[in-house]
Amino acid sequence: MEAVILQVSALVIPVLIAITFHEAAHGYVAWRLGDDTAARMGRVTFNPLKHIHPFGTVLLPAMLFLLKAPFLFGYAKPVPVNFARLRQPRRDMVWVALAGPGSNILLAVISAILINVAIQLPTPVARWSLSALDASIMINLVLAVFNMLPLPPLDGGRVAVGLLPDRYAIPLARLERFGVFILIGLLFILPIMGRQIGIDLNLFQTVVFVPVSILYDVIISMTIFV
Repeated sequence: MEAVILQVSALVIPVLIAITFHEAAHGYVAWRLGDDTAARMGRVTFNPLKHIHPFGTVLLPAMLFLLKAPFLFGYAKPVPVNFARLRQPRRDMVWVALAGPGSNILLAVISAILINVAIQLPTPVARWSLSALDASIMINLVLAVFNMLPLPPLDGGRVAVGLLPDRYAIPLARLERFGVFILIGLLFILPIMGRQIGIDLNLFQTVVFVPVSILYDVIISMTIFV
């Protein structure tokens, strides 16, 4: 039982830290750029309870884990941002969107650096710490890469809307109300259909795990000194 608790905690703690920093970063950057909506609602905080979504953060990942899904998927409560209150809405929307994935990349790098410290700890502590830090690197990289997919309401979609010319940005922005359904179709339904016809249509593997693996190798090679 103790071994199970340690294994679960080595995953749960990095997940909570990753989503907390991700959402708090959105709120903090929006606040600094003129919109205090998230700050007034108490969302610029490192308290994970403020960011946890009962279904998206807890139930959905748990169901996928129990169903032995090929990957876990979840989400936190979106940080409220009133883009009209930003000083330069179109430009600042890009910075607000980038803040979340940027915080996850930073956490991945910090976790990798801390491996140099963890490996020096007593064996039982080192074993748990190394497991949690490695999980933190992967979780944060998956969050960063996945959220940068160019589809609203993901952060990458907001970045694309802010950078593209109006003739492309406006139709893309209109997809936001359907974004979650499109993601479910691409990530879950399409692979199932592919298996039925004998074709690998697992886009998550191609568009997320491939870049995550590359980033993981780069970060490890640049930060591990022992």
